[in-house]
Amino acid sequence: MTSYDKPIAHLLARFAADQRANPMLVERFGEDIHGRIVDVLGNSLAATTTAVFPVTSTVVRTWGGAPHATAIGLNQRVPTASATFHNGTLAHALDFDDTHLPSVLHPSASVIPAVIATAEAVDASYDALVAAAAVGIEITNRLGMAGYDDALGNSVFFERGLHATSICGTLGSAVAVAMLLGGDQDVIGHAIGLAASMGAGLLEANRTGGTVKKIHCGWAAHAGTVAAELAVAGLTGPPTVLEGRFGFLQAHCGDRVDLAALTGDLGTGWTLGDVGFKPYPCNIYTHPVIDAALMLRERGITADELDWVEAGVAKPTLRTIAEPPEKKASPTTGYEAQFSGPYAFAAAMLGGGGLGVGLQDFTDAAAVEPQRRALAGRVRMVESDTATAAFPRRISCVLRYGTQQGQVGEIAIPVNRGFGARTLTADEHLMKFRSNASTALPAPQVEALEMALQRLPQTSMTDLMSGLRQLAPSHGSPDRKGY
Repeated sequence: MTSYDKPIAHLLARFAADQRANPMLVERFGEDIHGRIVDVLGNSLAATTTAVFPVTSTVVRTWGGAPHATAIGLNQRVPTASATFHNGTLAHALDFDDTHLPSVLHPSASVIPAVIATAEAVDASYDALVAAAAVGIEITNRLGMAGYDDALGNSVFFERGLHATSICGTLGSAVAVAMLLGGDQDVIGHAIGLAASMGAGLLEANRTGGTVKKIHCGWAAHAGTVAAELAVAGLTGPPTVLEGRFGFLQAHCGDRVDLAALTGDLGTGWTLGDVGFKPYPCNIYTHPVIDAALMLRERGITADELDWVEAGVAKPTLRTIAEPPEKKASPTTGYEAQFSGPYAFAAAMLGGGGLGVGLQDFTDAAAVEPQRRALAGRVRMVESDTATAAFPRRISCVLRYGTQQGQVGEIAIPVNRGFGARTLTADEHLMKFRSNASTALPAPQVEALEMALQRLPQTSMTDLMSGLRQLAPSHGSPDRKGY
């Protein structure tokens, strides 16, 4: 690895400490961070209606401890680290969270819950919140990019079956929390050193089942928060924790590491613009397949008319959304359906909601609908050279199809919706938030929360979360009082 005068953790900690006093961050990133807070809260509220909510809410209430931060969906506070675990789990549970390309990780689902809970606990200013969130997401993204191999055309983390979102998000969350707790450069550096021993996440559940991936961002937020709290209390980490022989990068990525992506133009170049928002609540590799199906519908072609479908996608994505093919063609739960290319196509052709495909398309009942299964069984997932060449800077698809009447056609999706020139509009963002929040709250309370979020720059996170706590959904608490 490249030699540095100072350890890399030192450079990242200095960057974080310097940005905390940067008066331009709110002007530059305030609107962006506000949008990510809105997106995370909407996703999290929708997730309170899923099976993971009683799991995490039961666990964090069992843990007990000093009540400092709000657990979303409950009308009570819990310890900050417990809130970050619960809220981070909800933020990622629906696979509806934002995504950074080309690292293909979800930075906000860990960093934003950690920032929200800590800002509430210490009653941080909005400027401090924005700085912590921007820096935490930046470090998360850069760590992900350090493990991206251009020659390989994929993340080394993913090639090894590691979930970069959870692993890198732990360090980004630790830095953000340490900033909000008032840690100086040395404390932030130690938070990085401690968090590097805590990040974890395996991707086997994407292939063969299990719901453990739902907690990956919650665990990252929790571990990052604990690392920062321990650093503030005096625990120390190794200075060369990132680049060392037994350090973070060597352990996770071996020699295939791009240190320039981690430290180059640090403080002047930012990656926030490379983080897009998801329009559909499922694995991002399925999104261009959905885009193609929606375009097919616009052409007037129905599911009943289709004889065969061949969806060409990037080769590295096949293991996630196409293999094993028999399982992907017949998901047994809504969660399994979120990682199935054939099912995503069927859902887009036969379902609909939200921005084209909605939460109702990924319920357990929808996943086993005979008509959807029959159509998914006619979808063959293959490698597209075009999509592979574009991946992962763009998630694309070349879809070919044949009809019962003998018509053959092709639809090319060069970039998935929500990214590049296809970013979501302000109205689409608002539609997504309202759709998500309304699954957990009645319309008047969704409107009240929306108005409270609009006031956030002038109010504190403590006040916002106090109001949200009073809106605790009926499935989480019987007390729904409103703002």
